[in-house]
Amino acid sequence: MDAPIGHFDHAVPAPDCLDGLTRPVADAVRRWHGSVPAEQIIYVETDPQWADTAVFVEHYGRELLEQSANCVVVAGKRGGDTSLAACVVLSTTRVDVNGVVRRQLGARKASFASMDTATSETGMEYGGITPIGLPDGWPVLVDSAVLDLPYVLVGSGRRRGKLLVPGKAFAELPGAVVLEGLGVS
Repeated sequence: MDAPIGHFDHAVPAPDCLDGLTRPVADAVRRWHGSVPAEQIIYVETDPQWADTAVFVEHYGRELLEQSANCVVVAGKRGGDTSLAACVVLSTTRVDVNGVVRRQLGARKASFASMDTATSETGMEYGGITPIGLPDGWPVLVDSAVLDLPYVLVGSGRRRGKLLVPGKAFAELPGAVVLEGLGVS
């Protein structure tokens, strides 16, 4: 099958390759529901040696720079309590952690979660974290610009491989909160 964006040698509907996904991502694909059928989530194989964004887009398609999103784990702190959330923003922007995220989480302080926290809490590899398959109860803060794209390239839970997801599907993820201005230039 041809991928809807980019130039990948191997593309397959995510439900057809569950064994190649991390457990939380595979479980989320199995339980998928909403207006976008799970078969429209496409898994593409990628080589970790081309993981750096500049090299990645040179190899898999320059248009991917404008059609990719990052999913980062953030920690909000208030008093002695810490809450974790995921933020999904276009890769050409950065997460407004100290403004939009802090206010949305009702936190006194917000920061990016440590690598150890992000990987142990999600069950995913660092550099491959995706909003599909996050722990129950986590807020998934999504920049509204992500929804406008026909397809968005995001992590697959592993460093090898990515998911191509219709933009509108991000609004239907468990815990999704769509926010204007979450991603800033």
